[in-house]
Amino acid sequence: MAVVVKTVNLEDIGEDKRYKSAKSEALYSIILTVLYFVWWYGFAYGMGSKPLSSYKFVMGLPSWFFWSCVVGFIVFSFASWFLVKFFFHDMSLETDGRNDLKVR
Repeated sequence: MAVVVKTVNLEDIGEDKRYKSAKSEALYSIILTVLYFVWWYGFAYGMGSKPLSSYKFVMGLPSWFFWSCVVGFIVFSFASWFLVKFFFHDMSLETDGRNDLKVR
C-alpha cells in the first residue's frame, strides 16, 4: 500500500468561499437553537410554575407542555426547513472544489 503525501500552500486555504458560507450557516443554526431554547424555557417554566389547580389544558395536555413541546416542535421544525431551503447552500466538500459553491 502506497502512502501519498500532498503538500498544501497555506495561503491558498484562507480564501476558500466555503468557510464564509459555513460560518454563516453555523451562526443561523446557533441562533435558531437559542430561540428554540428560549421558547421552550419561557413556556415550560413561565406557565408550568403555577400551582397545579390553576393549570389549563389543551387537547388533554397541560397548556405549558402543549405550547412548549408540541407547538414549539412544529414551529421550529418549520423554521429549520425554511433555513435549509432558503439560506443554506449546496457545496462540494472535496479539497479541490473551491469554486463549487452553488446558490439556490
